[in-house]
Amino acid sequence: MITIAALYHFTRFADPASLRAPLQTAAEAQGIKGSLLIAAEGINGTIAGSRSGIDALLAMIRALPGCADLEHKESWSETMPFGRMKVRLKREIVTMGQPDIDPRARVGHYVAAQDWNDLISQPDVAVIDTRNDYEVAIGTFRGAVDPDTRSFRDFPAWWAANKDRFHNKRIAMFCTGGIRCEKSTNFLLGQGVNEVYHLKGGILKYLEDVPQDQSLWDGECYVFDQRVSVGHGLVPGAYDSCHACRRPLAPDDKLRPEYELGVQCHHCVDEYGPEDRARFRERMHQMTLAQKRGQKHLGG
Repeated sequence: MITIAALYHFTRFADPASLRAPLQTAAEAQGIKGSLLIAAEGINGTIAGSRSGIDALLAMIRALPGCADLEHKESWSETMPFGRMKVRLKREIVTMGQPDIDPRARVGHYVAAQDWNDLISQPDVAVIDTRNDYEVAIGTFRGAVDPDTRSFRDFPAWWAANKDRFHNKRIAMFCTGGIRCEKSTNFLLGQGVNEVYHLKGGILKYLEDVPQDQSLWDGECYVFDQRVSVGHGLVPGAYDSCHACRRPLAPDDKLRPEYELGVQCHHCVDEYGPEDRARFRERMHQMTLAQKRGQKHLGG
């Protein structure tokens, strides 16, 4: 059984570049795969491997400056959900493009998964999904507002254009694991919103802790690994992903005439040119050859 750990932590790294190589080396030594993002504002990522390997890498991360109280969320898979390990340096561990945002200074009120249903059922609460449009499309909370944003960077502009809709409302926000809400709640507080709440541990914690018969969640939750989606109890869902655009695909989507395995789907059929399609087909060809040899292609 593969242990999957999702983590993030806001802290101040004086020299984030110096952390990349040691983390990469330690992860590879433990057989860990996945991705970690490091920036001056902290660390973010999802890693997968053996129980002992995950424990060892988490211990190393918690020994980094300011990371002693880092929390993580776990799920499990029968197969390895990542093809390799990547430790990357970034300007932000989750990109919002707002230089004055600092979740270490203040964030919204955390709401535990077991208390979330009561909050979002109140008539004076507006529930906002802070995730990308393709994530929202496969599942969200009943009655939640979908900003229809292509990326988290678009959220501040969406709020500026729509804030009058939420006059005299308390705002409750959620995302997959909680990291985007750390920034979005800080942003709204800076915009003068007085009462801002967010789901502690994100959707993943809710799906883990709240029984399905009591749930206000409809659909599945998109995850950024080869499982593609999970449902209640964090059981892997029914979705696959398009190898070209990475958007989630339901089983019926792969029966549509626009779909070509590894090359395109109905979402991206008009988004790429002939050179891109040729490159995708060659990648798919190499993946097929690797599979016949009993190997795993890094693009898979």
